[in-house]
Amino acid sequence: MATQSVLTKIRVPDYSNVKPLPDPPRQPDMMKQYPGINAFTSALCLWFKDRDDVFVGALGYLWADADDRSGPYPDGVFAEGLDGAERIFHRNGYVISEVGKPPDLVLEVGSEGTGRQDYTDKRERYAGYGVREYWRFDPSGGEYHDAPLAGDMLVDDRYMPIEIAVEPDGRRWGYSERLGLEFWWDDGILRFRDPVSGEYLPTLNESEDARQSAEQRVESERVARAVAERRVAELEAELERLSGE
Repeated sequence: MATQSVLTKIRVPDYSNVKPLPDPPRQPDMMKQYPGINAFTSALCLWFKDRDDVFVGALGYLWADADDRSGPYPDGVFAEGLDGAERIFHRNGYVISEVGKPPDLVLEVGSEGTGRQDYTDKRERYAGYGVREYWRFDPSGGEYHDAPLAGDMLVDDRYMPIEIAVEPDGRRWGYSERLGLEFWWDDGILRFRDPVSGEYLPTLNESEDARQSAEQRVESERVARAVAERRVAELEAELERLSGE
């Protein structure tokens, strides 16, 4: 029996019925937190840019379900193994019942207004949500949190502290199994390091600087090559002229 080929139209997910969550309120000292938040999102977005099952976000509500109106709004969220992350962006927040799993990792950056909540109330809330790792970074070095850098791993529904190493110069770091990377507190700056290569992950600004430097280097080499070629042509012309005299 003959069959007829039918071109199948590509189906694009329809998010028109997804009602966005409101933007959470902003803290008065948000500018002090922003460098740490930006380091988290920019470094991890670049590191996981080739994976479409990963979500990296910041400053959105994290709710257990659509009725969880008291949910917190973490400074950083990481989740992997997702069936696409677009719906989370359209929702303007992470609703666990809709995504199908809790985030794998949550970050809070210390601030004067909410610092104590980060290592008390929020710690218990994230454990209840089932967040596998919970990290806290205090750019002040411990003025807002109970430590400059701290991490917890969920074990039997309870958080157990992740070991934090302290270097002789005061830098601190701990290993995140969920990311496969090291968290670093480096003189109040949040960095990530690849334990395999030993290299720090670049932030978005550093990657842009590197790109511009590479473009400038290529342009400088092009100009130098053009000057050298022109000089060779001039010398050849001069030799030809001299040989004809």
